[in-house]
Amino acid sequence: MKGVNIPRTGRPGVFGVLVTKTLVIAGERGTFTTPSGKVGAMLRAYDKATGRDVGEVYMPAGETGTAMTYMLNGKQYIVVAIGGPGFPAEFIAYRLPS
Repeated sequence: MKGVNIPRTGRPGVFGVLVTKTLVIAGERGTFTTPSGKVGAMLRAYDKATGRDVGEVYMPAGETGTAMTYMLNGKQYIVVAIGGPGFPAEFIAYRLPS
């Protein structure tokens, strides 16, 4: 693979993916520690056609179930089950930009 530039392909512990018309959304099961000492995981969105990373959001704990999406009052939301050692299981929701 010399000379081939392969972009980030994820991290071990990816739990499940949500596929929409244009995106593939994947959360991390494992956690990491930021330089400021904050522990968490990332939820990332990739362009379905190109695989390009198009966005990410911090989660305070790792994903414990596959993300879900729903519409409410014309706005789209993504809900993820999260939890882990020292962090009680819960759902976390993100509203997508219009």
